[in-house]
Amino acid sequence: MAAYVYIMAKRRYGAIYVGVTSDPVRRAWEHREGILPGFTSKYRLHELVYCEMHESITDAIQREHNMKHWPRRWKTALVDKMYPAWDDLYPGII
Repeated sequence: MAAYVYIMAKRRYGAIYVGVTSDPVRRAWEHREGILPGFTSKYRLHELVYCEMHESITDAIQREHNMKHWPRRWKTALVDKMYPAWDDLYPGII
């Protein structure tokens, strides 16, 4: 079963959140709607700016864990490299 590592943001170079899910459409929607209390709803991180697929949940969890320990500039550089406009990817995945 596929699993995804994703990054939510409010704006380019603003606050970011790294997460993992098996359903990126549902999870991005939950963040956008503020369904679950926490960091993303507190800071209104509603834009899906990065998403990568992994073949197993174990691989995705390991990647998320590694990324959460990266310096901030590495995470922003990753988004810059893959999606330089920092556009919200959510409309394209629904």
